[in-house]
Amino acid sequence: MLSAYYQQQDDKVSFTREQGSGFAKTLADDFNPLHNVDAKRFCVPGDLLFSLVLDKYGVSEKMNFSFLGMVTDTVELQMPAAAKGLEFSDGDKAYLTVNRSGQSSQNPELIENLIRAYVAFSGTAFPQVIVPLMAEQDAMISPKRPMVMYQSMAIELDRLDICAPTLAPSKPSFNYEGKRGSITLRFNLIENDEIVGRGEKHMLVSGIQSYIEEAMDGLISAYNDSKL
Repeated sequence: MLSAYYQQQDDKVSFTREQGSGFAKTLADDFNPLHNVDAKRFCVPGDLLFSLVLDKYGVSEKMNFSFLGMVTDTVELQMPAAAKGLEFSDGDKAYLTVNRSGQSSQNPELIENLIRAYVAFSGTAFPQVIVPLMAEQDAMISPKRPMVMYQSMAIELDRLDICAPTLAPSKPSFNYEGKRGSITLRFNLIENDEIVGRGEKHMLVSGIQSYIEEAMDGLISAYNDSKL
């Protein structure tokens, strides 16, 4: 499922621009301009890093991911030995830390379905959730330099004897001061009509300005056009 989106040499993994962009657009339906092949500030999607961790280390009952820096196409990440705490670095700088606790599962069906469900949910954030959420406070991201960055995410599962959980959005939140703010997207994990877990995704937003409907409509239109 993920083999087309990274390469590994011994204990090091890296990503081309085409691989990062392909994952974002193909699996996650994420057209954030930071993931465009020709982006000046290109970065590998955080959801690809999340997916790779699950693929390599399995699913734990509690998982907390902290994204510490932008992984570009020039970065080689060292894959740490399996442990409760994982740090992914280039040997000098840490880009991602993962803290895991509770029981864990290597069930490939659960891993793949959880990845697919999460990245699909994540890919719908803009414009379906972020735009109306910010508009409630008369705010919007900059249409000239839209900047929404992954900061952290967490998942907590009540049990691991599940195979194909779906994600149902829960109440999001947005807080800001000046031109910088944070967005929290929440969700429940559901299987057989039962809530079996929950999670949160935290994002940083910069370049916040007062809401202008015409400008936002133009940004949404350009975003949708980029999918064609």
